[in-house]
Amino acid sequence: MSDPILSPRWQDLTSDEIATLPRHGVAVMVVGAIEQHGDHLPLSTDLDIGEGLLEKALTLLSEPFPLVRLPSMAIGASDEHLSFPGTLSLPPELAIATLEAHGDAVAHAGLERLVVINSHGGNKAVIDLAALRLRRRHGMLVVKVHYTRMPLPDDLPEASLPVDELRHGLHGGALETAMMRHLAPHKVRLDKLDQPHSRGEVMEGQGLLLGPEGEAAFAWLAEDLHPGGVVGNAPLGTAELGEQLVAHYGQRIARILRETGEIPLGDALSR
Repeated sequence: MSDPILSPRWQDLTSDEIATLPRHGVAVMVVGAIEQHGDHLPLSTDLDIGEGLLEKALTLLSEPFPLVRLPSMAIGASDEHLSFPGTLSLPPELAIATLEAHGDAVAHAGLERLVVINSHGGNKAVIDLAALRLRRRHGMLVVKVHYTRMPLPDDLPEASLPVDELRHGLHGGALETAMMRHLAPHKVRLDKLDQPHSRGEVMEGQGLLLGPEGEAAFAWLAEDLHPGGVVGNAPLGTAELGEQLVAHYGQRIARILRETGEIPLGDALSR
């Protein structure tokens, strides 16, 4: 577990303590989602993964530096999953406004650096827009971290997580299942693991450039990928694979946090 003294939670501090945080300090916030992940994973999957990766990153920081953890933004923009019971979703405009409100509070406290750790693909667009507005409004450095855009570990055998699985198993597949089996094994319904194939695989097999993701992507609802709303080889996602992925992503996030705190901010980034 991370040391709460070295990386305190925003909500555990007093207003006076918040006001004394150094301007070069880093605020970090997880942005997740509460949405369907099939029969084998809980609604909290994206939130659990985001918080788990941040927690791992904090344990890997070798030396302390000014860092404060904001409360996680549990509910994001999940319109593509609203056909399935249990999904909670903010309208995009409200998601953007909520992110901006967090950034406004960080700036009001005197901090100029914010790291947003995103664990849900549907949040990318709203984070991009909110980050740009905060940059314009406050001159704030907003770092957007999407673990799905990070490279895989160099020593990971291709068979453990094939390229095709990464490309097509983008919701509830091996990647998410593996990390959940490591981070929250009690929440994974092992008897429900399945391997539903994505419509994207069929389209690729037909030689089409069009697909759910990639060169010519179309806007999709989860049921467009598969009637069950999830795709990918969930049985391939072992707890051992999850442990390796969490350690790898955690190390990269720890490096990003430190670089965010150390990078000199010139006039253009610290008005």
